[in-house]
Order: sequence, then C-alpha cells, then structure tokens
Amino acid sequence: MSGPGHFARKPRPLTVAAAQFACGWSAEENIARAERHVREAASQGAQVILLPELFETPYFCIEQDSRHLKLAHPLEESRAVRHFRALARELRVVLPISFFERAPVAFFNSVAVIDADGSVLGVYRKSHIPNGPGYQEKYYFSPGDTGFKVWSTRFARIGVGICWDQWFPESARAMALLGAEILLFPTAIGTEPPPAVSVNSREHWQRTQQGQAAANLVPLVAANRHGLERSLQDPEHLYVRFYGSSFIADSMGAKVAEAPQEDDAVIRAHFDLTELEELRNNWFVFRDRRPDLYGPLLTLGGGPPGDPPGNSDRTA
Repeated sequence: MSGPGHFARKPRPLTVAAAQFACGWSAEENIARAERHVREAASQGAQVILLPELFETPYFCIEQDSRHLKLAHPLEESRAVRHFRALARELRVVLPISFFERAPVAFFNSVAVIDADGSVLGVYRKSHIPNGPGYQEKYYFSPGDTGFKVWSTRFARIGVGICWDQWFPESARAMALLGAEILLFPTAIGTEPPPAVSVNSREHWQRTQQGQAAANLVPLVAANRHGLERSLQDPEHLYVRFYGSSFIADSMGAKVAEAPQEDDAVIRAHFDLTELEELRNNWFVFRDRRPDLYGPLLTLGGGPPGDPPGNSDRTA
C-alpha cells in the first residue's frame, strides 16, 4: 500500500554563482581576476559559476576596428578555455566560458561549456547579433549557427545564451523546451554612448530576463561587467559605462541575489532542482502551449512572405 512518501523524490540541491568584474587590456590580468572570483565562489559551495561575456578584454565591439579581429582564436587555441578547463577540473565545478572564436575564417561570439571534469561539452555561438552605437557586434561576429543548446553537466542541465539573446523570449523558451533546468547569460551591457548617454536600460534589462525565468519556471543567472570603457579610436566621444548589476532570478522571476552597479562581486543562490521540476509539472505552461498557432514566430515580419503591410487579420 502506498503511503505519503511513496512519490517522494530525492532532492537535487544546486548552488549557482555569478562573478562580476571590470576588464582591462591585459588578458593575463583579466583571467587571473576571473580565477580569483571562481575560486571564491567554489569555496562558498557554488557548483555552476558564470563569468561575464568576452571578459578577456574590454568590450572591443564599442567601435569598428579590424585590429580587434586578431583577438579571435579557434576553440582549441583559446587561452581562456584552456585555463579554465584546468581550473574546472581542479575545483570540480561547471564553467561556461565566453570567448572570441575563429572557425576558421568566420568569427563568432561563443561560449565553451566546461564540465566539472574539465571536458568541453560543446560550444554555443551567439544567435542574436546587435548593431548600434557602442554595440557594433555585426562588424565582428557572424550570426551563430549552433542553434540553442542544452548540456547535461555533472550538476544540472544548463542552457546558455549570450547577452542580446536574453532580450528574445524565444531563446529562453527554446532552451526550456530542450530541458534546461537553469538558464545562464554571460553579458556585457551598460549605458548608451553619447549623445544618448542618459539612456540606462539596467532595470528593463533585468525585468526582461526575470520575465523569461517566470514564463518558463526556470531560474536564470546573468553575469555582467562593470566600469567605464572607451573607444581606442575616439575615446572622448565614444564610451560605455557598464552597469554591473549581475543577478540571479528564481523560477518565479524574483531576484534572489544581485551585485552592485560599480564593484567586483560574487553572488550565489541555492535551488532544489527536484522541487523546481515538480513546480513546472504542476504549472502546465508547457502542456498548454499551442505551437500550431505560433506560425508568425517563424517569420521576420509576422506574416507570410509577400503579405501586404497591415494585412494582420489573417488566421495564423
């Protein structure tokens, strides 16, 4: 006869962390700084630790300068990937590592997912590539060709997007449908450069991702850099102040940890993956989906090719 404990499942505790820091032009110093933060997080029990986007250098995409293409390397030659493979193996932690990838004549904004034994489980290439003043990524990166992916690591099934990906709900939903138990977004985002320097998307940036976590009932981690970074070509008129504010949201979208806007920081949060799975199983946001009605999502303009402008009353 079944008792109350018949359906009880073993807890799966998970501690995640995000590291936030400023980045200079010495890759060696940036990697050393990142390592210190990883060691600090690991000493506090973190099992999955996220570092910011393109942390080996300043955010060179602030300007268009072909000299920066020399910063790219194939996966097997990436200094950061090699360094943190050894560290992941030593500390037995999972490390998604952002790097500028060359493969072999194309360039990508990529993340190598390193498991707790130091093995590279695979690479995700940024899907959504922004282009505007201060964020001129289309000059450097091709749109990612990997599609959204989820990896079974030692501690959890993780989905990884990169910065601008986080503004698109399709990114998080795709990873959730693939079985992601937690979403990770390395980031480089701050104020807009002059003359729009007064524009600060910090709160919108956080709320957008909090909504992704809540809509999918999956915790989300975002790691950003902080500090003022200037263009090498026009430092007086082209700069971005990265606003830190790295955070972790729970499966209901609430912020459970947040870093300051200006200082280095390591933030952590604890989750029970079994408990979160049971929550999703009783919320039915996946059961009640209607993919047969989502045709407009597969188009750029929301309608069939050649549809006249304004003809929006057709059934999808």
